[in-house]
Amino acid sequence: MPQLGVGIVPAQGVIANELTAVTRRAFLSKVYVQLWKSAPMISALLANAQVASGGLSPITAPVQAWQMVQAQWTGYDGSFNQPGVSPGITNAEFNLKSMVIAIPFLGMEGLVQVDYAVVPLIEARMNDATNVAVATLSQALYNNYTNQMQMIGLPGAIDDGTFMPIFGGINRATNAWWTSTYVNNATPVTPTRALMEQYIAQVAKVTGELPKMGLCGFGTFADLALDYLPNERYMITPGSNFGTGEAASMFRAVSVSGVPVYADPYCPEGTVYWINTDYLSLYIHERASFYFTGFESTLPQGSIGFLGAMITLLELVNVKPQCHGKVTNLGYLPI
Repeated sequence: MPQLGVGIVPAQGVIANELTAVTRRAFLSKVYVQLWKSAPMISALLANAQVASGGLSPITAPVQAWQMVQAQWTGYDGSFNQPGVSPGITNAEFNLKSMVIAIPFLGMEGLVQVDYAVVPLIEARMNDATNVAVATLSQALYNNYTNQMQMIGLPGAIDDGTFMPIFGGINRATNAWWTSTYVNNATPVTPTRALMEQYIAQVAKVTGELPKMGLCGFGTFADLALDYLPNERYMITPGSNFGTGEAASMFRAVSVSGVPVYADPYCPEGTVYWINTDYLSLYIHERASFYFTGFESTLPQGSIGFLGAMITLLELVNVKPQCHGKVTNLGYLPI
C-alpha cells in the first residue's frame, strides 16, 4: 500500500484516493534481498570442487595406514633379512548426497505478469534458488554430522570420533590415524595469539604439516583481533601526514605462525577450525552440478502451471583428518 500523509503525498481521504486511483507507482526494477548472508567457505569449496561420477561409493580414496616395508641396519657384508609382504592400504569410501530445490511457476501468474512485470516472479525464484542452495550447504557445512542423507560437514569430517565415530567407512575408535585434533575447553577461554599458536602446534605436531587456514565466527574473530590491536603501528610516507592520507586499522584476516584466520558468518561462535586445503575438498557429480531439469507441466496433477527442479549431488571429503583440527568453547564478543 502507498504511504499516505508522508512527504509530498496527501493524507488519507478523497484526494489521496483519487491520486492513488490514477497514478502508477515508480518501482525500482530490482529486488534487494534482505534474507541471505555471504558464505565465504562454501563459495571457496564450490570454486575449487573436484569432479565425481557414477558407481557405488563414487568417491573412493586409497589411504595408507600401516607400514608396508621394514628398515634394517647392515654391516660390511651387506646382509639383511628376507622381507615379508605387509599390506598397508585401505579404502575410505564416500557416497554423494542429493540436494533438490523445487521451483514452481503458476500458469496464471505468467499470464498476469506478461508484459506488465516490474520484477518477473519466476526470475526472482530462480535467483532465490541459488541463494537457498548456498545457505543450505553452509548450514550443513558447519552443523551436520548425524544426518547421513545430507552433506557431512566439518563437525564430522574434522573430528576425533566424538561426534562421528565412523567416517568414510573407517572406524575412528580402532584407527587413530583417521582422527583429527579436537580440543574442547572445559570453560570459555579468551582467544589470543599465544593460544592460537598452541592449537596450531597441536595440529601440526601430528604430521608435521601446518594447516593452511583457520575459520571462526565473527564474534570469535573480533575477540582474537583485539589481541593484535595494542601492537598496531602507523607508517607515514615521507612528505605526507595523516591530514592528507588515511590511517588503516584492524584486519580482514589475522595471521598466527603464517596461518591466516578468517571469519565466516555461518561458523558457530566459540569454535575455530584449522583446515589443510590440500586434503579437504568438495566433490560434485559431473552430471548434477546445480543442474536445472527444465519446467514440466503440472496438468497431470490437475493444476495449470509448471514445475522445475535444481539438482545437486555432492559430498565433503577429508582424505587426511590428521592434518586438521577443531577447538571449541572459546570466548567471543557478543556482536
